[in-house]
Amino acid sequence: MISINTGQYRWHEFPDLSALHEAALGAILDSAALAIQERGRFNLVLAGGETPRGVYNRLKSVPTDWSAWHIYFGDERCMPPTEFEWNFRMAGEAWLDHVAIPPNQIHAIPGGIRADKAADEYAQTLRGVGMFDLTLLGIGEDGHTASLFPGNDWGIAPDSPDTLAVFNSPKRPPQRVSLSAARLNRSRQIIFLVAGASKHKAVAKWRAGENIPARAIMCETGVDVLTESALLLPKHSE
Repeated sequence: MISINTGQYRWHEFPDLSALHEAALGAILDSAALAIQERGRFNLVLAGGETPRGVYNRLKSVPTDWSAWHIYFGDERCMPPTEFEWNFRMAGEAWLDHVAIPPNQIHAIPGGIRADKAADEYAQTLRGVGMFDLTLLGIGEDGHTASLFPGNDWGIAPDSPDTLAVFNSPKRPPQRVSLSAARLNRSRQIIFLVAGASKHKAVAKWRAGENIPARAIMCETGVDVLTESALLLPKHSE
């Protein structure tokens, strides 16, 4: 692993996806151990998409005090839970269905109802929840993170609501629920997991300081970005 500090962003390079997944696993377990030792619970926000699936698969076989884990989601697609694209379903199949986290400590975003109603319901779920201990995020080809898309309100202001209803997602389905940037930033630690050749342009914009949604995410301790080394190399014209 090679680490490059750029302001409050710490970029960690890995030669391949497997090495990235192993590093993410270690970071999650370290964060959990510290949170449980200091506060008796671990508040973890999960990322959706394909990149974290390998991390979740690894988590189902590790030793930890699952009774202290509290799981939240950074965003969700408003579609029936039977759909394979549902973040809650993916995390369940890869990990959550296989471990002893109490079901009432796994807080899914309602997915089968209108985005505004689902956002209101999840805002109630988050009432009384303090700082997240660790938030996992990814980045899309257009620079979006969670379901904060270019051209939309990202909920950056300190008084922004915890949840945002999205009705115009450029990717299927159009309706989604996302935690706001302000709520995501109320985390003790934030880790981005970034892999795949399609993310090359978004990473270049991010590192160049362009105003993409991912740049709205920053907590007091900074942000760690775990990425494949190839994404930090100049892209040659074909």
